[in-house]
Order: sequence, then C-alpha cells, then structure tokens
Amino acid sequence: MTKLTLGSHPFLLGFDQLERLVERTAKAGNDGYPPYNIEQSSENTYRITLAVAGFSDTDLSITLEDRQLVIRGRQGDEAGERVFLHRGIAARQFQRSFVLAEGVEVAGASMEHGLLHIDLKRSLPDSIVQTITITPASAR
Repeated sequence: MTKLTLGSHPFLLGFDQLERLVERTAKAGNDGYPPYNIEQSSENTYRITLAVAGFSDTDLSITLEDRQLVIRGRQGDEAGERVFLHRGIAARQFQRSFVLAEGVEVAGASMEHGLLHIDLKRSLPDSIVQTITITPASAR
C-alpha cells in the first residue's frame, strides 16, 4: 500500500516543498523565550514584536534565508563587571525563527522600549487573473 503525502498528491503540482517547509517549521523548537506577538496591521502588512528587554540593537541580528526569518540575540559578557544579588531578568542568548510565505518581505525593523518590531509586507501580483495563450505546435 502506497502512502500519499501532501507533496506527492497528483492534484497539488508544485507543492512538493510544502511538506519540507512544515517539517522545518516544526523543528524550529522555539522554547518560548523571548515572548512575541504577531499582528496583522492591514490586509497585506504584518508586524512581529519580540520582547527583548536588556538587549541593544547591536546584540541582535536578523537574517532572512530561504524564506526563513531568524532573529538571534546574544548579550556581551558583563558577568565580571557586575555583582547580582538577584538576577530575575533573563539575559540568555536566543534564536527565534519564522517561516514566511512566498511574496512576504521584510519591510524593516525597529527597537522601541525594549521591543523589537519587524514589519512585513505581502507583495501582490499585478493581476490575480492571468490569461494563458495557446501557442500552436508549429510555433514552438
């Protein structure tokens, strides 16, 4: 008995990478730190907000590779300079990943009051309806 997967179904042409995309997203294994929000500001714009209190913009890096948005945070080692009687503010390094749909681009990033905002926009094709002309076999 052959098991049909989503990417191998005959009516879903070109979706063979979808299964790998779902697996990659599941493997991201984010542990909940730092907390984040995802907002839809309009029909085609989104904003991801991460709570990164204690991190400066130089402690953070944002990369986009193969539709995967990766935010990393790593603070400099200040352990020798300060003596903590209680340390309740997390200062550990982190990596948070998001997989973006095709056509979604990063519009920009900003820091405000310990929050990192990453703005996303969806590019719309010029035309939703496309007419395909049929070329005669002799013209090929």
